[in-house]
Amino acid sequence: MKKTLLILLFSFITFALKAQNWGGGIDQQDFNWGFSFQYIASEYKIIRSPNWRDVFLDYEQNNIPITDQLNSISSPLSAGFGIGFVVNLRLTKNVDLRSTPTLVFNDRLVDYQYALPSVNGPSDFVDGKTQQKVSATMVEFPLGIKLKSERRKDFRAYLLLGAKYSMDLASGKKANDDDKALIYKILKNKRNFGSYEAAIGFDLYFEYFKMSPELKVSHSFGDILKHENHPFARPIEKAILRNFTFSLFFE
Repeated sequence: MKKTLLILLFSFITFALKAQNWGGGIDQQDFNWGFSFQYIASEYKIIRSPNWRDVFLDYEQNNIPITDQLNSISSPLSAGFGIGFVVNLRLTKNVDLRSTPTLVFNDRLVDYQYALPSVNGPSDFVDGKTQQKVSATMVEFPLGIKLKSERRKDFRAYLLLGAKYSMDLASGKKANDDDKALIYKILKNKRNFGSYEAAIGFDLYFEYFKMSPELKVSHSFGDILKHENHPFARPIEKAILRNFTFSLFFE
């Protein structure tokens, strides 16, 4: 009988210790860290200038028209990826202060559809279509509040609200087109800008770590386009960046 009680007591203690260690005991820590992998889809919300359809005149060559009339401007989704760290500070049982510094590699696209060549002047595009690609290597510094539900066994849902500061490391090197003709100029973004963001995710607890799949939407506070006088920048009054991000966090 005593032996049976000892076995049951030992089994209970072992189970309790394992339960406390489920997820590495991360919820009992005031501070913890981890790493992340991200898949990112980006697009611009484009606000057109009042005269966006106008033929572009080459002011360097006696106002010779170098494009046809614009029919449309659009920004398709483009894919990228990011890798980063997680820094998490527990404020209360259900509220954390969270930062996820991330290095992001992402291209953004803008499609232009011109009218077919006409009496307005020569066209540089045989089929009336061209695409601008803005390549970016971003360092992002988000800061947010993580609002967590009660834990149910090995599962917890959360909502995250915050903002981030973004800096493009490659804006000056990849976008140097000073020696190019107007028709070969490229779109450029501001090097630094801010965004607000919201996310929903789930904490999944394993024996020694926690994994959190998360879906996030971010939106730049305002226009991030560097405005210049060439055929691809002038038709755009504002370009607001929107990101849709799927992340996996390991803590």
